[in-house]
Amino acid sequence: MSETLPEPIAAAREDGRDTLTEAEGKRLLASVGIDTPAFEVCADADEAVAAADEIGYPVVVKVSSPDVTHKSDWAGGVGVAVGLDTPDAVREATTAVLDAADERGVAADVLVEAAMDLERGTEVIVGGVRDPSFGPVVLTGLGGVFTEIFEDTSHRIAPIDGREARAMIEELQSAPLLSGYRGSDPADVESLAETIAAVGDLVVDQPIAELDVNPVLATTDGVIALDALVVLEER
Repeated sequence: MSETLPEPIAAAREDGRDTLTEAEGKRLLASVGIDTPAFEVCADADEAVAAADEIGYPVVVKVSSPDVTHKSDWAGGVGVAVGLDTPDAVREATTAVLDAADERGVAADVLVEAAMDLERGTEVIVGGVRDPSFGPVVLTGLGGVFTEIFEDTSHRIAPIDGREARAMIEELQSAPLLSGYRGSDPADVESLAETIAAVGDLVVDQPIAELDVNPVLATTDGVIALDALVVLEER
């Protein structure tokens, strides 16, 4: 395990936190070469509108707090607002998030990020855990809303190389969706394999108890991590 902590993990440790914010999780992924949408963390509606103007519409607004790990279900669904294409829509969504956080006594900002067209690819989950018996384990499978429905996943003890990561993908029942099913564009499976291996390396090298990247959007020209949950080992 690495003795030097990446900045997002070091910041969480300094704050006494075991859970990273989504922004910190995405910065951790970016540090190992995994792409994420452009994003900014904003403290109020004016900052959020300015960020959306800079990023370009449409955008997504999400609650950003280490105390909120399941954002889409939080506060009756206001934790995630998608497809926002005007400043007024961004302002309204941001205000709803911050008002809900105040009502619940949660310290929160908002994350404003570029909206991705999910129709361009296939949603995949890539994750890792530190199993008490086996140590670092990496997994992949069908992602997004289908993760719990189909439970189609493949696992390996980490670290793994690209060849083994590719074998994980090929084991999935949903593998045909990534190879151009019924005339659809095939996903960049090599980039997905590299992402799986990189997540495994993070769990091996860092004090991570759980790393959940769901969804990863696998497209014909690469992969992009749309969400990230990182839970650190207790000290």
